[in-house]
Amino acid sequence: MSDFAVVHCRQLLTLAGPPGPRTGPALRDLAMIPDGALRIRDGLIAAVGPRADILRAVSEDTVIVDAGNRIVLPGFIDAHTHPVFSGTRAAEFERRIEGATYEEIAASGGGIRSTVRLTAESTPAALFQASRRYSEWFHRGGTTTIEAKSGYGLSLEAELHILKTIRLLAAERRLRMIPTFLGAHEVPDEYRGRTADYADLVIHEMLPRVVEESLAEYCDIFCEPTVFPVDLARPVLRAAQALGLALRIHADQFTPDYASLLAAELGAATADHLECTTPAAFAALRAARVQPVLLPGSVYALSRTRYPDARGMIAAGLPLVLATDFNPGSSPTASMPMILSLAATQMRMTPAEAITAATVNAACSLNRDRSIGSLEPGKEADFVIHDCDDYRELPYFFARESAREVYLHGVRVYPPAD
Repeated sequence: MSDFAVVHCRQLLTLAGPPGPRTGPALRDLAMIPDGALRIRDGLIAAVGPRADILRAVSEDTVIVDAGNRIVLPGFIDAHTHPVFSGTRAAEFERRIEGATYEEIAASGGGIRSTVRLTAESTPAALFQASRRYSEWFHRGGTTTIEAKSGYGLSLEAELHILKTIRLLAAERRLRMIPTFLGAHEVPDEYRGRTADYADLVIHEMLPRVVEESLAEYCDIFCEPTVFPVDLARPVLRAAQALGLALRIHADQFTPDYASLLAAELGAATADHLECTTPAAFAALRAARVQPVLLPGSVYALSRTRYPDARGMIAAGLPLVLATDFNPGSSPTASMPMILSLAATQMRMTPAEAITAATVNAACSLNRDRSIGSLEPGKEADFVIHDCDDYRELPYFFARESAREVYLHGVRVYPPAD
């Protein structure tokens, strides 16, 4: 359909507003239009407004899509995922239930390195199909864009293969994917005890090839004292910057104010996790315009109780982002509605704040706010019809797959046409 209108939107959440990420009270402004409608032409939003106004302007060739008095909002933008891997870590899940910690499992050869081994054993076709399967999981929750990290290769060729798999998946135009190179996700088995040597490999071999082949927009690193300490993370990230990549950092998941201050020092786009970050680092992040990406799903899945201080960050004027951290170990969920529920119940974010953090603020963190994240004329027609009567039902009915129809660039991608 090159020209169509979506009508009978009980609540049309446009998220329209001034450019840039939302902070403070602006996080609660969803720019909602009751009984709203939108018109799409050639994959872009042509008009948004009350139903009567939109219908008055349509032509006889305009196709009408009836939302059925449901809510409509921008597709969720999941700004932190690890979607290309093989196998699961269900056995480790059971070990954690029986009392083993994340750190103990990693030290025994499990964790990220176990997924690296399983991914290496997979054929290219099997890896592609396994990762393709997850696209529908994201759709079911109303997600249309993900930031997609590598990180389960930990060698030059394996990391390049994962990034090329992301490129192939993105080319299908079922789910928009923004690639991030995460070669410094963990230290591979053959480099145990030689972390500095592996960091040199990332700097001198991996990063140049990733940039040469235009396989990523961002570089990320898991910066913790026991993984990549600051003195090794800094040169990796500076090398990435010198090659033209923007930065995202796994920060402060286990250590207070550790990598968050490095993120501020280097002007990273985001600092992700921040479970242990204190108000002392909030000010540094705000001054450096680093967006926090909060991942409550990983706290939940690891049976931890220390969630990021979302209310403190909002009070400090930070433009929060919410994401799933979808991965096979510490956050095996692709459901953004579940993340909204955790944000509400565990971090005391209102439903409106959570939706803003998962749409327009997430778009800003990926430098895509001029094209996605809100429903405004000229932007991509990425939107979702949710089977709800009120937007607050998204976090209220937790773990429910509410997306009835998902559109990417004006094309329905879920449910599939077949």
